[in-house]
Formats: sequence, C-alpha cells, structure tokens
Amino acid sequence: MVWKSFTVPKKLSLTRFSILLMAAGMAASSANAQQSRITAEINEGQRLTLTGHVHPKARPENDLGRVSPSMELSYVTVELAPSASQQADLQTLLAQQQDPASPNYHRWLTPEQYAERFGASADDVNAIASWLQGHGLSIAATARGRNWIAVNGTAVQVEGAFQTEIHSYLVNGENHFANSTEPSVPNALGGVVKAIRGLHDFRMKPAYRAPHSPTGEAVKPDYTTGRGTHYLAPDDFATIYDISPLYTSGINGAGQSLVVAGQTAINLSDIETFHTTYNLPGQNPQQILVPGSKNPGISSSDLSEADLDLEWSSAVARNANIIYVYSSDVMTSVQYAIDNDLAPVMSVSYGSCELETPSSDASTFRSWAQYGNSMGITWLNASGDTGAADCDDAQNPGLSVDTPASVPEVTAVGGTEFQEGSGTYWSATNTSNAGSALSFIPETTWNDSAANAGPDAGGGGSSIYFTKPSWQTGPGVPLDNARDVPDVALAASNYHDGYLVYTAGSLQVFGGTSCPTPSFAGLISLLSQYLVSSGAQASSGVGNINPKLYSLAQTTSGIFHDVTTGNNIVTVPCPARSRTCVSAPVGYSAGVGYDQATGLGSVDGYKLVSGWSGGSSIPVTPKVSMTLLSNLNQLGEGDITFLIATATGADGATPTGSVQFLDGATSLGSATLIGSAGTATATLAVSGSQLPAGSGTITAVYEEVSASVTLKVQSTGSVSNGTPVIGGLTNAASFKQVYAPGMLLSVFGSQLAPSTVQASSVPLPSSMAGVAVTINNVVAPLLYVSPGLLNIQIPYEIPVNSQATLAVNNNGQVASLSFIVGSVAPGIFFDSTTGAPVPNESASRGQIITLYITGAGLLTPAVPTGGAPASGTALSALPVPVGGTTVTVAGVTAMLDFVGDTPGLVGVLQINYTVPTGISTGVQPVAVSVGGVSSATVNLTVTN
Repeated sequence: MVWKSFTVPKKLSLTRFSILLMAAGMAASSANAQQSRITAEINEGQRLTLTGHVHPKARPENDLGRVSPSMELSYVTVELAPSASQQADLQTLLAQQQDPASPNYHRWLTPEQYAERFGASADDVNAIASWLQGHGLSIAATARGRNWIAVNGTAVQVEGAFQTEIHSYLVNGENHFANSTEPSVPNALGGVVKAIRGLHDFRMKPAYRAPHSPTGEAVKPDYTTGRGTHYLAPDDFATIYDISPLYTSGINGAGQSLVVAGQTAINLSDIETFHTTYNLPGQNPQQILVPGSKNPGISSSDLSEADLDLEWSSAVARNANIIYVYSSDVMTSVQYAIDNDLAPVMSVSYGSCELETPSSDASTFRSWAQYGNSMGITWLNASGDTGAADCDDAQNPGLSVDTPASVPEVTAVGGTEFQEGSGTYWSATNTSNAGSALSFIPETTWNDSAANAGPDAGGGGSSIYFTKPSWQTGPGVPLDNARDVPDVALAASNYHDGYLVYTAGSLQVFGGTSCPTPSFAGLISLLSQYLVSSGAQASSGVGNINPKLYSLAQTTSGIFHDVTTGNNIVTVPCPARSRTCVSAPVGYSAGVGYDQATGLGSVDGYKLVSGWSGGSSIPVTPKVSMTLLSNLNQLGEGDITFLIATATGADGATPTGSVQFLDGATSLGSATLIGSAGTATATLAVSGSQLPAGSGTITAVYEEVSASVTLKVQSTGSVSNGTPVIGGLTNAASFKQVYAPGMLLSVFGSQLAPSTVQASSVPLPSSMAGVAVTINNVVAPLLYVSPGLLNIQIPYEIPVNSQATLAVNNNGQVASLSFIVGSVAPGIFFDSTTGAPVPNESASRGQIITLYITGAGLLTPAVPTGGAPASGTALSALPVPVGGTTVTVAGVTAMLDFVGDTPGLVGVLQINYTVPTGISTGVQPVAVSVGGVSSATVNLTVTN
C-alpha cells in the first residue's frame, strides 16, 4: 500500500488518503458483490426442517428431559450453503489449483476473496444475523468467508430460533445435551442456511493411546535400554523417515506456520522442557483462544493430546511458528483457524466415527475443508485408534471410519508398527539429542489389540458419507465408490516403539494415530518451505495434497514404503445381556499398493519433498542471500555513490560481520553489517575519483555469497543535479522536532531530489531517482522523494539517546545534518486544516475509534527496517511497542481495544481506543503516551 499523504510538503493530511482508501474498498466490494438469495419476508410461521441433525447417541432411552431454559450454549454455528453455481465453480477452482497446467495452480484465495466468489451475499448474512438477534441470540462471530455465523445464547433462545428442544442425555455414565428433534428455519432462509452446528456437546475423541512403559516404571531418559526397548525421540523420527537431509539443506520450517487445533488450555513448561531436552530450536507456540467461545481451562482428558501435538509438530518442523488454537470444542478451533487463514498446514488429532456423527456435521466439515483448500490449507487428521471398528461400542460394533479424516479434502493419517526382525536398526547408545535410530526400519500394520485386550489399531475403511474422489485411484484402491482411508500411515504403536512426550510435568510414552499426524503435518510444512525457497511457487501452502500423493505413488518410486503385512482387524466386545450387539472381528489386511489398513504406506521425507515437483535432489541452501545496489549508475569524478549491500539470513538469523567491496580485484573498503529481524545492510560511500573511467563492475562479498552492480564513471566533472540543502527535520506525524528509531521522518530543504517519486511497495526501497539517505551509515528506507521534501524511516538500529548524522545523497552530491535520537517520539497523524486525528475526527462517548501514530520506538517482535507486518497477520502476532502505550482524552485515560504495527504500512502504529464516557462534549485534546513519553495533542470533537 502506498501512503501518498506524505507528498504534502508543509502540512501532513491523511484525510484524502483515507477517503481514497475507503472509496477504493467500496468500489471493489460493489463490483464483486454476491446476488442475494433471501428475497421473501422471513415468516416464522412457514418453516423448513433441516435434516441430519439429531445425534445418534441422543436416544430416547438416554433422555433425561429438557435442560434448564437458562443453560448457556456457546458458538452455535449457522452454516451457509453456496448456490449450486457457486459450488460448481468452487469444485472447478479446487481442481485447477492442483493442476500444474492451469493458470490457477497453487494460486490461493484469501478469506475475503472466497467470500466474494463463494460466500453468501452481505445482505443475506445481515438478514440472517438480524433474524438470530431477533431471537435474543448474540453474534459471537461472522465468517470472513461469509459461509457461517456463530451465536451464543441460552437454551430457550436457541430452541425458539430453531424450533427444537434441547434435552439432557446420560450416555455411558456421562451427561450430555443435544437437540431431541430436527431443527428448522423459516422458509425464506431455505437454500442459504444448510445446517446448524453446536446443538449438542458430544465432542470428538482424541486419537492417542495412553502412556505405556514395558517395565511398568516411570520412563527415564534412557531411550535404548539393555532389554531392547526403544522410544522415539525427535532425531529418531528424522532418521527413520529420512528427514535429516532436509535439515542439512536448510529446510527446517523457517518462515512457515502450522496450526494445532485443540480443546484445552496448556502448560507451557511441558513444551519448553521437551524442546530443551532434545535440543530443539522451537519457540513457544502462539496460543489463540477462539474469540467468543467458552474458555475450557485445563482439561485433563485433553491435555496430553495437546502437548503431544504441539511437541511433535515442532519436533519435525523445527523452526516453524506453531499456532495453538483452542476452545471448548476442537472443531470450533478448526473452524476459526480456517476462517482466519492462520497457517497453510493444520494438524487435528480428534475424530468421531461416522455412524455416530450427524450427517449435517459431516457435510459441514467438508465445506470447511474445501474452504481451507481454496486458501492453500492442508488439513491432516488422525484416522482413529480402534481399527476398522471406529465406534468401539455396543451401539455400533461393526465397520466404521473416523470423521473428519474421511472427508476427501482432508488427509487421513493411519498407523504402522516397526518390525526389526533380525536387523540392526538401533545404536546401543544415544546421541547428545537422545537419538539412537540408525536408518529406516521395516514396518507392519499397527495393531496392538491382543496386547491391549481390546481394539488398539489404526483406523481405516470406507466412508458412508463421501463417495470416492476422482484422484483416489491406483493398485489396491477398492472399487467401492466410497472415499477410503487412511491415505498414509506412520509409526503409531505405544508398545513398539512409542513417542516420548512431556506432559503433566513428566516424561511419558504415547502411541496412536495422534502421534504421526502432527509429525506428518510438520513434514508438510517443510514441503511448503521448500517449494517457496526453490521458486516452485510464490507463496506457502499446498492445499489438498491427496491428489498428488496418489499420483506420486503411481509415478515416482522410492517415496512410499509400501506396508504389505498385518491388519487392522479388531473385535468390539459386547456387554453382557446385549440383544443387538454382535461381537465379531472386522477389519482389513494390508497388501501390495493401497490398502484400508495403511493407505499408501509410510514416506521417505527427503524423497517426498524433493520429488514433489519432479525434482531429484534438493540443493543446499546458502545461509545468507545478498543484493547490492548503488543509488546511481553513472557518476563523475566529483560525485559520491552509496554502495548498499543487503544480507538476509535464510534461517531467520540476522547476518553480522563486515562486507568487502571490490572493483575487480581492487579493494574499495569494507563496511559493517547492521540490522535486525533477519536482514542487515552495509553501506560504503565511494567517490568517482576512486574508480577508473568507463564501465566497471563493483562486487560485494560476504562469507560464501556475493552480489554485483555495474557503474559508469565519467572522466571529469560531475553528473549530479546540484548539491542538496537540508533545511530541517521533523516527526512526519506531529511535525515536532522529536525523533526515535523506526519513526517516519520528514526532511525539508531544496535540491533534495531531481524529481518526485513515491515508493510503490514494501519493503521500502533504499534508493529512488538516484537519491539515497543514510543515518550513521545505516540505510534509511525511502517513502517519498521530491526536490523540497523527503519522507524516510529512521532505522531501528540507530542507538537511542545519541547523536546521529543524516546524509542525503542526491545523485552524487551529499549534504548532512546531525540530530538527537530518543527512545520514543510518539506523534499522532492529524488533519492539518482541523487539527483533528485521522481517520476519526469526531466520536461519541463510549465509541471505539482509531488513530495512527509514528515514533513508537522499538517493537516486539522486531520488524525489519523498511518492512511491515504482512497482510493477514493474526492480530495477536502484530508487533507492539516495547514501552507501554496509553491514550488520554481530555486528560482521562481511555481503554485500549487494540495496539499494533499496521500491516502494509512502514513505521505506523494503529491504536483502537474507547472514548471515555465521563468526559465533556465538544473539542477535547487527545494524546498518546509510549514508554511514559507523551505526544503533542490533537483535537477530537466529542459529540454526545
């Protein structure tokens, strides 16, 4: 985004910028608006029944009667259906996004683009929201994709809206609530409202097997014992599945994000201990409680699952940003993560058997998955831990598969078990990272049912809800016209050999398909990083990977380890005196090619990633990349050019040291790299008199990388447009003479630039129209240059409370000026004609409004000089000032609703605040304080 307001030379006005921005947004919205499908009046007396909503476990014999009318229901979601033409268009797009021959290949949508193309119209969403509110329900959230609305309310309000009754049920000793009859909506909403989710609380089951120790003792950090017992540490998994070469070549998840969905709060100390114990670089996961949902607190039945998922996703994607999204219902967490496009990979280790899942829920999960796929999200889901009899109860003891793993747009991860035979696959000692595996270990199907005296095997079989997708073909795929699961399978036995997990303050061993699911999700994050770093695609994400997996299995050898032995056959024991339960073994055997016990088999991680786009090997990625530019490509003997070398760390680390500058074999000197947040620059001023006449190549060298630029030197005189004159410096927002690192700075004078140029992209350029600026020899990025005004950013690297020297180089001629840089210098952007803050010049008491400042000083997390947060960055991840921030109106401290660095805008902090209710009306002074330093005031008109 270009901030053209900075072109005003004397008084800064953001009013025109704000108007233009809003007009552009409204024009785009109008051009792409969906046609409304709610055309009739919403008549409560004429209603349409929505089928498939009564939970199979909400049976009359379990019914305890109606719940209390005041019972609170959280995040009840009204699912909105696309029109038939929209759904057909979506199916076409999803196919094109996975077709390398299509111009839409891996071109992912944003939630807003999805809304404009496949969502309900804004009018329809508003109409449904108004109808819901008319029943007393409060809106908890509205999907950015305009495909659902979530509400909170009491049981009686929900019953009134959907004309059903919410009853209490006692099932297997547990109390639940659920709708006793199918819900309905007014006829006018038919075709738009397709399902209601959240009318029951039969939550999904975590897919892990309980901690196991062969000796019956607490597990100690001795992972290869004299008894031949082995447990999986992160380096073991990396060795067995050939992921280590990816780490060696720099593919470690850097720059990637991965969502883990859960339904409990966590204790960070366990995650930290896991990372420390195995020398992993992983940082603490970012935690997001779904806004508007119920906080579950610590759930003892879910905590181990959350710890396992977070630890093992980061054990594989070691430098990725792990985002933990949680609520009281894991599928609410999934819903939020997809709608906010939080990460290109999502791991879910929960499920319920299809026979005990309402069909409306299954359909809803598929809608979410398709929505996510369109944005490039890959959803990995555990296939279940009770073999082919996924329900594992007397009500449904026969064949069934797990959902949402059965959704075609979800990748189902099943289980295998190591089978060493007489081979030597483990070292007798451990490495410093606790690894002891020596190589890949042959596998069989995971089935520990005999040892566990009950179903204990990888889920698999045929879906009753979803037909076979076109891509699910190949040797072994059943001709059953059903979606078959799993798709892949990796080690899952907690007997042989379990995954080490820190949870509840101790080291424990786990198994189940919950273990390979986050691990495989970590591998997909590595794949996404490689595809971007190799130039195979422009942005992260691979969407629905299933079509590619089945294609690779038939076309590329060595990627999959075909598991051909074992089975997932289990027997669900029937309780005594049961009349309907039949206790009989059910399941599938592994075989050559695909099978419903292990899918396509396990994977060779290196070969999967390198072979994804047809490549045969992954080159080693340099630790640093570098560019070199000069602010002018032609100079005379009397001119000076700034040679600016920019080094970027491939692993996110900021390069340090010095850069050597050479003219052929002749040294021009060196400069120290200065930077932060992964990027650093080294600037050397070179006179034309130092260079021979004619064209020559200047090279910058740093460690193993180099970059070059060509300069043409005129033998005499100067080619500049005149010597610049600096008249003064001010804060670009307040126009006060106060300065801080990261601040936008206005430089006034004459002959500062030969012409007027505005920066067109972020990161900001180091040079425009032959003009470059440094502060203490550190490049100051340029927003705008003109003969009388420069707008630049003070580099974050400038030391605070010190004297700094600004140098302006206008095509070879240089002027300088010294000034003092403080730690913070907050200035509020305002309308020069009214003195009022922009974009909100007036507001009523109690209203939430916005203002923008610059000069907030250092931020956390750090932002590179000249850069800004990417569009779509989660609000909780946006950088904030290191010092505290306050806003006062008429001297009264206002409540802050949001503070954060503005995506797409350099050096600008956005603040949302509530106008205090106790102040007087009329023009009132507003000030912002950062780190105890206050800004100049601006004039807000308080209306009532």
